[in-house]
Amino acid sequence: MNTLPYGKQQITEEDIQEVVRVLRSDYLTGGPEIERFEKAFAAYLGAPHAIAVANGSAALHLCAMALDVTPGQRWITSPNTFAATAHCIRLCGGDVELVDIDPGTGQMDLDLLEKKLSASPAGTYHGILPVAYAGFPHDLPRIRRIADQYDLKIIEDACHAPGAAGQGFRCGDGTYADLSIFSFHPVKHLTTAEGGMITTANPELAARIRNLRTHGIERRPLELSASPGAWYYEIRELGMNYRLSAVQAVLGTSQLSRAIENLNRRREITAFYREALADTQCELPAYHEGHAWHLYVIRHPKRKELFDHLRAANLWVQVHYVPLHHHPYYSLAAESSGPLPHSDRFYQSCLSLPMYPDLTGADLARIVEEIKRFERGM
Repeated sequence: MNTLPYGKQQITEEDIQEVVRVLRSDYLTGGPEIERFEKAFAAYLGAPHAIAVANGSAALHLCAMALDVTPGQRWITSPNTFAATAHCIRLCGGDVELVDIDPGTGQMDLDLLEKKLSASPAGTYHGILPVAYAGFPHDLPRIRRIADQYDLKIIEDACHAPGAAGQGFRCGDGTYADLSIFSFHPVKHLTTAEGGMITTANPELAARIRNLRTHGIERRPLELSASPGAWYYEIRELGMNYRLSAVQAVLGTSQLSRAIENLNRRREITAFYREALADTQCELPAYHEGHAWHLYVIRHPKRKELFDHLRAANLWVQVHYVPLHHHPYYSLAAESSGPLPHSDRFYQSCLSLPMYPDLTGADLARIVEEIKRFERGM
């Protein structure tokens, strides 16, 4: 039987022809395709500004740099995420603490967040990193109210959630978060092979991030700067080479033309799973009409055995994620955060089933039948 991964890119002939067109052009890095992709992505989300970068991890790091995260600052995030979410704070010298999750959504429990903040002296924490786990839109209006009450910044990790929407907002549209980030890794909604995007409503932050992604170069001399000619530039702060190439950008623009179609297909797959698995021992993920469904994460009492059974059947399921506090590097964060029982229980039972637009009806029937075959043999 052919192998079905948990996620997979969709590359069409149109995508390939667009990449070939750029390979034959004058610009492979920089040039007009970058801005074209940024404008198209911003329009898709309804965001005022979008800045294309090398990958999602680079996007997180640039956000932390732009918000002046410094040693001694303390930021709060969810333990149920990939390590890059927390790494960006540590790369700037800040510290990370964790708030346990809502077991229904796999996301940070906002009641526990408020409890943590209210029990701490004013100024203890500097920011929040909410994660739109699996594509479920966080309650960003509430997070913004909490952030304003405690004078905190918000970096929204929306890597799973392009197209996700809550009441009166879309993830990444700049309405509530100071900065939002997206990933274009091959298993995400759209891919540039590797790549990422930062969105914001703040023009000053957008301008600073554009400089920081290119070594901190400022090409508009300030009033007191000598400007001998059009070649002149100044490095005004320490930046990185976190640019996206033109080849990647044109692939992203091409993929965006199918974004709504593919999001609808993910929702069709979700509806199939929800109906077909209703009579199994699988605990199904919480439903939200604005869910983007990057992942379809079930929970099962025999997760390890089911994982092994499905892998043996060439169904390449995955576990998302090993919680941050289980990693040796984040042992200090685990100590300062205290017990995280919901995250631990979630990790013990969660399993991501295949979820990508090119799954066929026969593929989905095969996945469900293998789960039921496993349960019949329990």
